[in-house]
Amino acid sequence: MWDAKPIQTSHSFGLELHRLSTHLEEGFPGNLNVVVRYELDNQNALSIFYQATTDHATVINLTNHSYFNLKGHGDGNILEHDLMIHSDRITSVGEGLIPDGTYTFVADTPLDFSTPIAIGARINDAHPLLEQGNGYDHNYVLGLEGKLDLAATVFEPVSGRIMEVFTKEPGVQLYTSNWLDGSLIGKEGIAYEKNSAICLETQHFPDSPNHANFPSTQLSPGEVYQSQTVYKFSVKD
Repeated sequence: MWDAKPIQTSHSFGLELHRLSTHLEEGFPGNLNVVVRYELDNQNALSIFYQATTDHATVINLTNHSYFNLKGHGDGNILEHDLMIHSDRITSVGEGLIPDGTYTFVADTPLDFSTPIAIGARINDAHPLLEQGNGYDHNYVLGLEGKLDLAATVFEPVSGRIMEVFTKEPGVQLYTSNWLDGSLIGKEGIAYEKNSAICLETQHFPDSPNHANFPSTQLSPGEVYQSQTVYKFSVKD
């Protein structure tokens, strides 16, 4: 459970969440003080700010796992959404989709979203990278070097809705609801089916503590973990 309080500025409103994860909770060292702020501004941008400190060396990699469907809730799948990701490679994975410490370049593969293309255009291609995750479930390498920049753009052609994802993180996990099967019933009694939503989870690379060549997720006493991600929404004219 998190403590929560409303926040408001002259151009935004939101919620600030706080939690103390105590030393050795779930095996992680350090009393970790975490603050997460969600702010919605008058430019239709939802910003998420993360901050954390610790009293023992530990690892931290916070993300947001929201599901999006720009058609609208219960209005079908996301296979006709156009997607662009500013990346030319993914972190390669082995058994259980765990990274093996190497990279795979996506050019000439079904995972290439360097130019906009419908998510469903190649999702069923016979390719090992798709068969591993039953669809898209891959970490794309962004190389943004800690500055807030555009990572991905999603466009839904019927509604004209656009979602732009900005982040300071070095990676973004693309997930296309591959394991939803209709058994989960959501709001308004809607059954959530396979490919009914898309996730774009900004983050450091999965399994980073076990790969020295990945950007570090270590946080030491005296340091401040800080990150920011923005989901900005608009409608095409």
